[in-house]
Amino acid sequence: MTPRSFENIPVWDDLKWRALAPQDSELNTDVCVIGLGGSGLTAISELLDIGRRVIGIDAADVAAGAAGRNGGFLLGGTADFHHDAGTAIGKARALRIHQLTLEEIGRIAEQAPGTVRFPGSLRIAESDDEFADCARQRDAMREDGMAVEDYNGQFGRGLFFPGDASFNPLARCRALALGNIARGAQLFAKTRALSFSANEVVTDRGRIRCESVIVAVDGRLESLIPELAGSVRTARLQMLATAPTREIEVPCPVYARYGFDYYQQLPDGSIALGGGRDKSIATEWTAENEPSPFIQNYLESVLREKLHVQAPISHRWAANVSYTFNGLPVLAEVRPGVWALGGYSGTGNAVGALCGRAAARLASGDSTEFARLLLD
Repeated sequence: MTPRSFENIPVWDDLKWRALAPQDSELNTDVCVIGLGGSGLTAISELLDIGRRVIGIDAADVAAGAAGRNGGFLLGGTADFHHDAGTAIGKARALRIHQLTLEEIGRIAEQAPGTVRFPGSLRIAESDDEFADCARQRDAMREDGMAVEDYNGQFGRGLFFPGDASFNPLARCRALALGNIARGAQLFAKTRALSFSANEVVTDRGRIRCESVIVAVDGRLESLIPELAGSVRTARLQMLATAPTREIEVPCPVYARYGFDYYQQLPDGSIALGGGRDKSIATEWTAENEPSPFIQNYLESVLREKLHVQAPISHRWAANVSYTFNGLPVLAEVRPGVWALGGYSGTGNAVGALCGRAAARLASGDSTEFARLLLD
């Protein structure tokens, strides 16, 4: 059997999905959503909830980008640790965003039953300085009445967050897409947006006339919307996974080295491990989305030398995300009637869903609490 290690297929993919058909005619709708990842599909679901007609398109397919190729972590808060977020955006704002993300994790579990587990998560310190930073995070969280526990165990010293979860991100998006189609949304794959305004999206397959547009793309967002070139920057994130193993028991998702490395054990025993971007930061600011030998070798060294797992590597993959300079996601009306969302800084599963629901409301003349926290 030929190994799939170099096919850039994530461990989440069971290879049973039938790709959606492309757009095949000129269409009319209320809202056109560009991007069928987690945030775009959540926007579509919210639009259906409020009675809007909606068409969604993707240049590839459902969750073909980072939404279906990430580490499968569902973490509370923004990309910054809570004490850093409080300093950057204000304590009350950081706390409320954290609370909303935890609530959103519950909604994700309800929308895609069977894809989410609730084991909590660990932050592991790999130096005395990082351990001191964990203490600062713990103290800030406890001051705000948030659930956090000290951890000193098999994986080192750090913190345990009981409210966090893990999931199969690709299965979640596929379930959400099928649910949206069943509710009346029209979704098309292999349909690339060439240009767009509030009233029209021109694709390589035809035209979609509409009243407003939501661009829900994370990686390469600045290429699709040049107005955001100074606000976001695309990076590559890489992962690998092993065959099922019981050499180690990882009870929950783990962040290590300030979150630059991350791993979890899947229900079948496979280890999914990613990170290492800081080991070659210049090369990882890129729109390339294939695994690179240097980062993959680093990840393999973490697997073998730190986790002491010798199981064969079954998958290697990469995806593009975009980072912002303030740690908050992009949620902006970039042109009249055109809303853009992205820039999740590597932690978009819960925040991206909140952005998707907010964009759906904003594009319909309404708002959400999360939108006000970002925009006011």
